[in-house]
Amino acid sequence: MSESILEIKDLRVSYGGIEAVKGISLDVHEGKIVTLIGSNGAGKSTTLKSIAGLVKPQSGSIKFKGQELIGLSPDKIVKAGIVLVPEGRRVFPNLTVKENLKMGAYLRKDDLTEDFEYVYSLFPRLKEREWQLAGTLSGGEQQMLAVGRALMSKPELIMMDEPSLGLAPIVVKDIFEIIRTINKAGITVLLIEQNAFMALQNADWAYVLETGTIKTEGEGLDLLDDETIQEAYLGKTRE
Repeated sequence: MSESILEIKDLRVSYGGIEAVKGISLDVHEGKIVTLIGSNGAGKSTTLKSIAGLVKPQSGSIKFKGQELIGLSPDKIVKAGIVLVPEGRRVFPNLTVKENLKMGAYLRKDDLTEDFEYVYSLFPRLKEREWQLAGTLSGGEQQMLAVGRALMSKPELIMMDEPSLGLAPIVVKDIFEIIRTINKAGITVLLIEQNAFMALQNADWAYVLETGTIKTEGEGLDLLDDETIQEAYLGKTRE
């Protein structure tokens, strides 16, 4: 069994007096794909933003390879080896594909040639559109660019917030294939995904969040077969 690379203990996060995350604890094991599923408002995005340093928790602990992250600035967290691919892609529309990728490596001072080649090997379409403005790309291509940009920081843990949102089914399949490829290359993945079927099918471990708490957890394929999960998140009803 691999060791935990990320440990969250009793995390509590509030927005204007409303508690969005209510004392959750979870582990992400090195080299695994871990997913958080749950309805809107369950606290999934807030959890990722807390890990990335974009939201300050009220209490609790977030440790990455034993180092406490709470209190660190977002750039220090990226430097530590964690990167977030945000919901909605958030590419820079007036910069080219290559310029967007360079933005992902803004903390690095070393040569980027091999990293560009790696990203282009994962996403040949980005190579074809290297000098195209990001704002003119399709939704699927922008998602590929957002993932590629994150990889340019050479992360050990990549977090993805709704990578398949708004994409055609065939593109969703491509995105999950890339997630598996990234993971096989040794990068740990923490994933939020509304497409619970795809998330559970690909995840080694899954946590189900409801109104800021962890309702259940287990291996992805086990939860995929769970009747309660099927009814709540997969649109299947008991016969």
